[in-house]
Amino acid sequence: MSHRGVPGGRSPGPTRCSPGPARRASRWRLLPAAACPAALACLLAACGSQQPVTSGTRAAGDSVASPAALRSPDPATASPTPSPAPTAAAKPLAGITVGIDPGHNGLNGTDPSYINHIIWNGRENETCDTTGTQTAGGYTEARYNFNVARYLRAALRADGAHVVMTRPDNNGVGPCVDRRAQILNHSGAQVAIDIHADGGPAWGRGFTVLEPVADGPNDQVIGSSEQFGADVRAALLAHTSMPVSDYYGSHGVQFRNDLAGLNLTTVPKVLIESGNMVNATDAALLTSPRFQRQFAAALLAAILQFLHK
Repeated sequence: MSHRGVPGGRSPGPTRCSPGPARRASRWRLLPAAACPAALACLLAACGSQQPVTSGTRAAGDSVASPAALRSPDPATASPTPSPAPTAAAKPLAGITVGIDPGHNGLNGTDPSYINHIIWNGRENETCDTTGTQTAGGYTEARYNFNVARYLRAALRADGAHVVMTRPDNNGVGPCVDRRAQILNHSGAQVAIDIHADGGPAWGRGFTVLEPVADGPNDQVIGSSEQFGADVRAALLAHTSMPVSDYYGSHGVQFRNDLAGLNLTTVPKVLIESGNMVNATDAALLTSPRFQRQFAAALLAAILQFLHK
């Protein structure tokens, strides 16, 4: 996602966005190493290259775990009562629903009349969606967003979560940004993440966490969204080589009041601009499957930290 009208000489991109009021998040916390379970290690070891199953359903075997070993009774004192059946070890996200919105869609550019129609974003009019940005080599933001979402979805399911995504693939148009917010609001999600990449000035590097500003619908989740944003920031610094942005926001955080996904949310949520696709160094990372898995692993760590304090 690119922006225009941002102070600091940012170059315009294909996406219509403008900055909201900026202020620093009140505190940053370091992410404990214990917050990262086996699924995170699996992502970092590149096992996330397997294709996850269709969105909205649990992966086969999600509830299966190794049974606890039972102690053999002393034959002299053994009771005739049968031993209870072993129980499966609980997964850290069992019973939890997580929402993922991979920004844009792969065919948005084929239907300008649809993506340019006007919706209400909670404060003002906004276009339904945009095409997103891309690297100099033509690698699209929509493709990056969906790849990271797939890796994250697989890791969340491995930890027992139910995952709801706003689009099932990268071969369609839309949905509009207000509809994406509704999907996640109605999903029962305890937390949600909007995944994007930026189209900033060629000299600029780094990620920015976009956080909501209170405007009515989102009033009850402002504090929790800020806390989740701090967890995302800390996890990205701990688990990836992407620095905080040197051209957008303050210390890697930007508050926005002009984006439907943040204005309309009733779920704790932030939007992550993963890096600058126009910058050659960031682009080399963003287009790398290894980095995409690392980024998904960092988001998993942030979600675990947020949900299990």
